Amino acid sequence: MADIKVIKGGLLTTIQDRGRIGYQKFGMPVAGAMDEFSLRIGNILLKNKEFEGALEITMIGAELMFNVNTAIAITGADLSPKINNKEVDMWKVLRVNIGDVLSFGKIKSGSRSYICFLGGIDVTEVMGSKSTYIKANVGGLNGKALKAEDELNLLKNNIDLDKVVDRNIKDEFKPIYSNNINVRVVMGPQEDYFSDSGIETLLSSEYEITNEADRMGYRLMGKKIEHVKGADIVSDGIVLGAVQVPAHGMPIIMMADRQTTGGYAKIATVISQDISLLAQGKSKDKIKFIRVSLQEAANLLKEYENRIERIKNSIERVKKEIIKSKRYYINVSGESYNVLVEEYK
Repeated sequence: MADIKVIKGGLLTTIQDRGRIGYQKFGMPVAGAMDEFSLRIGNILLKNKEFEGALEITMIGAELMFNVNTAIAITGADLSPKINNKEVDMWKVLRVNIGDVLSFGKIKSGSRSYICFLGGIDVTEVMGSKSTYIKANVGGLNGKALKAEDELNLLKNNIDLDKVVDRNIKDEFKPIYSNNINVRVVMGPQEDYFSDSGIETLLSSEYEITNEADRMGYRLMGKKIEHVKGADIVSDGIVLGAVQVPAHGMPIIMMADRQTTGGYAKIATVISQDISLLAQGKSKDKIKFIRVSLQEAANLLKEYENRIERIKNSIERVKKEIIKSKRYYINVSGESYNVLVEEYK
C-alpha cells in the first residue's frame, strides 16, 4: 500500500522542487516551484533539504489520504487546509496519522499552496530534478498533474516525529499576499528597443493579470508600451521574470515553465526574490513595476538570503507557549520544596 492516496487532484497539483538547472541550452525548460520561498521554508521546517520536492497546489486544493504516520508543513497561499475536516495551521509542522485525510477549502489569500512532507516524495529524478513539466510529460508522477487514485510514496527517514512536530516560523516572517503586487525590476536586456515614453509607461502604470496567466507566464493588460525598433529580435535566452513586450505593447512576465528562448524584446526582468510574491498573483490582481539598479538588486538578494538564515535560526529558538503555570509545595522526607509546574500548548 502506498503512503499517500490521492482522493482528488484539485485544479492543478504537481510535484515541484527547484527545477532542472543547467538544461536550458538543450531546450529543456527549468520548471520548478513557482514560489521558491514557500518551498524552502516548508522544507526547512521539516529539516529536509531546502529544495526537496513538494506538492504545488493551484487555486483549488487536492485531497489526500495518508497510510503512514508522518509530518507535513503547508506553506504559501492560504487555501483553508483541513485534516479530518478540522482547520489546521500553516507555516507549522503538523503530525498526520494513518487514515488522516488532508483537504482544502476556499481561498483566503494567494493562489499557490505547498505541501512538504517529512523526508520528501519518493519519485525518480529526471535531469537532476523531481519537478513536473506537463507540456513534455517529464518528471514528477509520470509527468502529469495528480488525479484521483494516484499514489505517492515518501522517502524513508529516521527522524523522530516529536523533534519536528510543532516547529513554526514567527508571524513577522510570514509573507502577506495582496491583490496589489509591487515587483522590482532591473531594466533590459533590450531596453533600447523601447522609447523613453514606453519605459515611463511601464514604470508609472498599473497592469492587471489577465486570465491568460499560468506556470509559463503572466499576460498583463494596461497601457500600451511603445517600441522604437519593433518588437522582434533574434531569439535569445529567457530567464525567470523576463518581461517580454510583443508588438501589441502588453507585457508578459515569464515564469517557471517558460520556454528556453524567445524572439520578443525584453524591457526588464523581475528580481528573483519578488518572483515568489508574483507567483501568488491571480487573474484581476494588479501589478506595479518599480525600477532598481543592478547593485540594488544584488543587495536585495543578499538581504533575502540573510532573511532565510534568520528564519532558520528563529525556528530553532521557538518555545512552546505556556498556557498555565502554578507553584506547588511538596514534602519529601520531611523537607518542603517549592516546585513550579507549567503546562504548554
